[in-house]
Amino acid sequence: MKNLFIPNAQPRQSVFLTMVACQALVLLVLWLLYPLKLFPTLGEVLTAFQDLVRTQGLIQELWASLVTAIQAVAIATVLALGISYLTALPFFRPLAYAATKLRYLTLTGLTFFMALMLSSGHQVKLSVLVFGATVYFVTGMTSVIQTTTQEEINHARTLGMSEWRSFFEVIVLGKLDDMLEVVRQNFAIIWTMITLVETLYQSEGGIGLLLYKQNRYLHLAGVVSIQLVILAVGALQDYLFVLLRRVFFPYSELSAAR
Repeated sequence: MKNLFIPNAQPRQSVFLTMVACQALVLLVLWLLYPLKLFPTLGEVLTAFQDLVRTQGLIQELWASLVTAIQAVAIATVLALGISYLTALPFFRPLAYAATKLRYLTLTGLTFFMALMLSSGHQVKLSVLVFGATVYFVTGMTSVIQTTTQEEINHARTLGMSEWRSFFEVIVLGKLDDMLEVVRQNFAIIWTMITLVETLYQSEGGIGLLLYKQNRYLHLAGVVSIQLVILAVGALQDYLFVLLRRVFFPYSELSAAR
């Protein structure tokens, strides 16, 4: 147990999981016995959750949002990888640089122009999410590419590889695990934007629209319940990305501090 209070210590997994479970239990007990005045109690949140599932279609709305989020992150990943890999050619580097700065744009104004260019609410919703995710993906992915050292490139050259082959082996294949990590870290952006786009285009519903309605009518227990559902989905999503990285890129953990 003393390892839990030593910097950079690596306790056994069973000890760590026990610690997490105890901390979570303490928080639940505090929430149950000492609720904040402006915060719904645990019982109210559980009641609201049951009502949302039974009468307001929480599971269906969550599934609709999840499908849209997966579509958006798939398209954004392909676009961001293409833009980031093009930085190997000096001619295209300004494009990637400009894409990284577009993350400062607010989405509220962009939805109007996208609505004029596209024919359906789903396309507008998807395009807004793709844009918002792509600019952050490009920022992270170009940073990963920039960590490539000259020694890595020179090593590939000494093996007789051409410039294109060196780029493919060192940057494309060699950095795939880091690219997956960039997607994992930035996937949360999709969930932060989904309330906005599903509120503007309500024809397909979604958990963002359900959250907006609960907030509009001051159903605080429902708001907390939906937020906890999104948090749980996000945590599961993070775990799946970590699992994928371990399965397909087991070497990625070799350089981690122990």
